[in-house]
Amino acid sequence: MNIALIAHDSKKELMVQFCIAYCGILSKNTLFATGTTGKLVAEATGLEINTFLSGKQGGTQQIASRISCGEIDMVLMFREPLNPNPNDPDEKTLLSLCDVHNIAFATNIATAEVLIHGLERGDLDWREIVRGK
Repeated sequence: MNIALIAHDSKKELMVQFCIAYCGILSKNTLFATGTTGKLVAEATGLEINTFLSGKQGGTQQIASRISCGEIDMVLMFREPLNPNPNDPDEKTLLSLCDVHNIAFATNIATAEVLIHGLERGDLDWREIVRGK
């Protein structure tokens, strides 16, 4: 499964800790991330991560384009909901594309853990049927 990782600045450490905790599961998948998040996670975990530009430079848009092309199956995006974000329009587009293409999308650690455990159990195999993989 192709998984995209995105984290706002205040949530990057949480993303790193999440990826450390679930390194075994994540390592069995193909990972993509915005630039800074990908670099931090790779350094902390040793996971191979395909990185795009930082979110502020268009990395979120790059991930959105991959979703449109059917190349991303899950998005884990740890966001800071209380502070305005200059990338907010990009994030709304990302969420909309995930809805259109039936992409699992977590915006916090609780939902991300549910998705990761489901992935580990094989509960997300329905994606293969929906997308014809």
